[in-house]
Amino acid sequence: MWLPIMGLIIGLLLGSLLTFSIPIAYSSYFAIAVLAGLDSLLGGWRAVLENKFDGMVLISGFFLNAVIAAFLAFFGDMVGLDLYLAAVIAFGIRIFSNIGAIRHAVIMQHRQKRLEKAKKIVEKKDMDHD
Repeated sequence: MWLPIMGLIIGLLLGSLLTFSIPIAYSSYFAIAVLAGLDSLLGGWRAVLENKFDGMVLISGFFLNAVIAAFLAFFGDMVGLDLYLAAVIAFGIRIFSNIGAIRHAVIMQHRQKRLEKAKKIVEKKDMDHD
């Protein structure tokens, strides 16, 4: 559990210390890559909560989705269409779907823990009365 938190802290520190700018011409590609990465990370978190996590799926999805989405945006620029919007919509839908599933899983885990705690209290009271 401490490894992801440590990675987040290191990433935030590096991000605040190192500055770089993305040229305007590449901003849509970068935005698509960020959405693809966020989608993959949320999908990985969802998989962890559902006990279906596979590291290879996370890593391959992270890079492959980013590359395909960036290529889609690039190809759209070449033919004069805003194809990056298709990726934005698709990733947006997936991100909100993953957030909803994560929220649901966290609530269900919290309820399960509360139920187990209540059962232990009742069992302890029953044992004390015997």
